Amino acid sequence: MPDPNDLPYDLILAGGTVIDGTNGPRRVADIGVRGDRIVAIADLSNQAAVKRVDATGKIVAPGFIDSHTHDDNYLLARRDMTAKVSQGVTTVITGNCGISLAPLKHATPPPPLDLLDVGGSYRFTTFADYLGALRDTPASVNAACMVGHSTLRAAIMPALDRNATAAEIDAMQALAEEAMSAGAIGISTGTFYPPAAHATTEELIEVCRPLTTYQGVYATHMRDEGDRIVDALEETFRIGRELDVPVVISHHKVMGRQNFGRSPETLAIIEAAMARQPISLDAYPYVAGSSMLKKDLGVLASRTTITWCKPFPELAGRDLGDIATERGKSKADVIDEISPAGAVYYMMDEPDVQRILAFPPTMIGSDGLPHDERPHPRLWGTFPRVLGHYSRDLGLFPLETAVWKMTGLTAAKFGLAGRGQILPGAYADLVVFDADSIADVANFEHPTERAAGIEHVFVNGQAVWAGQEHTGNHPGHVLERTV
Repeated sequence: MPDPNDLPYDLILAGGTVIDGTNGPRRVADIGVRGDRIVAIADLSNQAAVKRVDATGKIVAPGFIDSHTHDDNYLLARRDMTAKVSQGVTTVITGNCGISLAPLKHATPPPPLDLLDVGGSYRFTTFADYLGALRDTPASVNAACMVGHSTLRAAIMPALDRNATAAEIDAMQALAEEAMSAGAIGISTGTFYPPAAHATTEELIEVCRPLTTYQGVYATHMRDEGDRIVDALEETFRIGRELDVPVVISHHKVMGRQNFGRSPETLAIIEAAMARQPISLDAYPYVAGSSMLKKDLGVLASRTTITWCKPFPELAGRDLGDIATERGKSKADVIDEISPAGAVYYMMDEPDVQRILAFPPTMIGSDGLPHDERPHPRLWGTFPRVLGHYSRDLGLFPLETAVWKMTGLTAAKFGLAGRGQILPGAYADLVVFDADSIADVANFEHPTERAAGIEHVFVNGQAVWAGQEHTGNHPGHVLERTV
């Protein structure tokens, strides 16, 4: 049999400037791929290849890892994942904010669980069934999936506006155990939202107890990101210590005008905690967030835009203040009238956003809602916005650091072995982009525009994006955590 090393490479990316995902210096090199792995980083100009892509003058980086998504159902409903691959994303972390697609069989899941639902999607009674569906019908990106505490609550508790009983906590813990044994990489919580607002710290610890056995990640949309953010941070740290597991603070921010400028305080608290226990955080590069329409947020935000509205679909894209004026009512009363709905909230200060993004350990996550009629532009624009606007245009950090924040750092924090770096033996998740032209084109008026400057994207060695078009390939894997 011929030596595999003597065979042509399946793919050579030739002449590109390699930023390898380690935060180290860039270098010009060819990259050789066989199957789903990188096998050579060298001068391969004299080597044969089935496919050769000229990357001269372009950046070749590891595929981006979106640390915070709600793509649980999108992976099955829209397997092309164009919103993600068009901006260079090759792996998504799902099941955030306490919300996952399984385990639950619920005709009308309570908000915000319905953010994942496009009709009939809550059909997986076990997490193993959900992961099995992802494996049977792979998407164009890899997926590493968490199970959501709010989903567990909704599966077990007939009423969510109260504390859980000891028996209910045991039942939730059993579902969490099933999910972790099936391949979930962690458990997320979202005590900010109504389904979990009545969960005590002790409930969270006990339901998440299987994390200790499996050394999974504990990720949280904390109880408060505004006035009581310090208390919420301390609760988060305590849960991580009690379980002895790594913690991810989801989409770190300080909300509300009265809290503008508090990011130095919160980042100092987080940095001090990092010296005592494994803590990490992610952020998105916008001053506006997006979620279900909530009265406290709608009243507090300087501006609120409706993204979808079940009773009045024609209100999608409208300003909440304008709707209130037209109806001669207060914002609070209008929110009751038009719910359930989704919204974009303008609630953060740009200097805080920049400080959090520039904080060295901050990962990048989009937190996009793919089923919104008019989604927040972060769904389509997060990664090119960091690379273009914040790194190149504002000089917030070098391009090498920007790439690391969305590749090697994220892979390490979530335990995704073989991902996030360009080195021999790693999986061939790769993106080729133009550092001079990369930019987020999606904005709040036109939120689904494709990014500029992304030229090629490969997942597990297969092309999924080329020439601003999807290739039709679906080579994504379900990833498990390696400690």
